[in-house]
Amino acid sequence: MAAVAEVPGEAVAAKTLDTKPTSESEINVQVQELVAMFKKLNPLAKEFFPSSYPNHQNSFYFLNNGQLSPNNFADTNKPSGNDFYPNNRRRRNNYNQGRRRLNGRAFKAQREDSIRRTVYVSDIDQHVTEERLAALFSSCGQVNDCRICGDPHSVLRFAFVEFADDHGARAALELGGTMLGYYPVRVLPSKTAILPVNPTFLPRSEDEREMCARTVYCTNIDKKVSQAEVKNFFETACGGEVTRLRLLGDHVHSTRIAFVEFALAESATTALSCSGMIVGTQPIRVSPSKTPVRPRVTRPTLH
Repeated sequence: MAAVAEVPGEAVAAKTLDTKPTSESEINVQVQELVAMFKKLNPLAKEFFPSSYPNHQNSFYFLNNGQLSPNNFADTNKPSGNDFYPNNRRRRNNYNQGRRRLNGRAFKAQREDSIRRTVYVSDIDQHVTEERLAALFSSCGQVNDCRICGDPHSVLRFAFVEFADDHGARAALELGGTMLGYYPVRVLPSKTAILPVNPTFLPRSEDEREMCARTVYCTNIDKKVSQAEVKNFFETACGGEVTRLRLLGDHVHSTRIAFVEFALAESATTALSCSGMIVGTQPIRVSPSKTPVRPRVTRPTLH
């Protein structure tokens, strides 16, 4: 057996042991020779250190007895990033889950607070507007939002009124039975919160608020009906020009919606009476729009 090891600036060779030992004394001699050979090897040679210890010459020192000892425990015992990757991932997952739980609890608390500040109003006269309903309840406290839902031609319309605090909502319960239009309204605690409108869609200027007064929101539109047919229907039924129409739909819902802007606010008021009329094969539902129909932004073409 031949063994040769090279280190920078130093060469160490072992004796060649071609013959098998015949006695215990010869074995002891060969072991002593190997021990002497290994003592001459340089433990700081680069081939004795992996690439993960680039500064090993500065990280170790020799004790008086010749043993190798770490010079800096923080550096030599520091594990690589891969060693702790599963634990780090677990910590990140735990952190993300905890953050989601906190966000979920915060959202639930916010929603419950909104429900406490909201009342459910039913039996609303078809001529009552959201502004008039909000004015009735403003005597109970500051009204943050008011939404009227349902068929505008039916007394089965209902609304949700949200106050700034729960004191206003409790005071609003006392208004049950108040005549508003031709019918007394019923007021009950709400079981749901008002879904907020995306603020980016709300009017941003006086001009856009005026646009909302000339715009209606139409739902339950037959998918087979084209945009030109919707425009022609409203112009014929309302006797006014439609200046802008946005017809929207997707592959999930069976019907489409539209925002219809008229040249005159009177035409938009007339359009509210079109609820229930058949367009294509579906009875449409028309309500005042809370958002204006903004012109589409054309992106510059790259050449």
